Amino acid sequence: MGDPGVTDEAAARTVREERALSPMRKTIAGRLEQSYREAVHVTLSRSVDAEALLRAVDDADETAEGGNPSMVDGLLCALSDALEAHPAFNATFEDGTHVLYEEHNVGVAVAIEDGLVTPVLADVGSKSLGELASERRQLTERVKAGEYTMSTFRGGTFTVSNLGPLGVDSFDPVINPPEVAILGLGRVTERATRAEDGVAFRRRLPLDLSFDHRVVDGADAARFLGTLTERLDAADEYV
Repeated sequence: MGDPGVTDEAAARTVREERALSPMRKTIAGRLEQSYREAVHVTLSRSVDAEALLRAVDDADETAEGGNPSMVDGLLCALSDALEAHPAFNATFEDGTHVLYEEHNVGVAVAIEDGLVTPVLADVGSKSLGELASERRQLTERVKAGEYTMSTFRGGTFTVSNLGPLGVDSFDPVINPPEVAILGLGRVTERATRAEDGVAFRRRLPLDLSFDHRVVDGADAARFLGTLTERLDAADEYV
């Protein structure tokens, strides 16, 4: 005889709720499918010293036009310099053509009720730290309030996604098609570092760069992250 406590019946499932995808969520789902269907995703990760960046942002609180820049605003300044030095990443790839752009139109991911969207900050390289802070804040507020059109999300050449405030240490960001790359930001943490007079605690920022391996190689991506690290170390120049 078999065990009386074991049955061949499937476990019961009681439907709690059925949710149809909203038009925005359908668009997001379609673009994610397109990204994984078409792009060859590879992600490189690097942890960088964030002291210069965070110090520059603190110093700019009162002096920067628009006021109160965040870490992301400072990073956008450094990112623009890195994109200028490595233009293959400031690009799209469609119909077998790698198109490089002059403007650095950076999509900065924003979480709304229907999912993650990427409003585009136009021509980041032409703006000061304060201007970026003011424009990004206004753009984010409009998107969260639902005051946007589809053109708000078009024309991007690169994307940044920041999950650090949600406690995420590292992740593999998904490329926003037809762009070539996306940069993920993780949680800033303190680490003990050997110093001349003993041990110092320094803040570090995890960077995760996903790129389309059809267009750029791992060595190219490593050099891009190297330039970005150098520019972050010189972040006081943006104040």
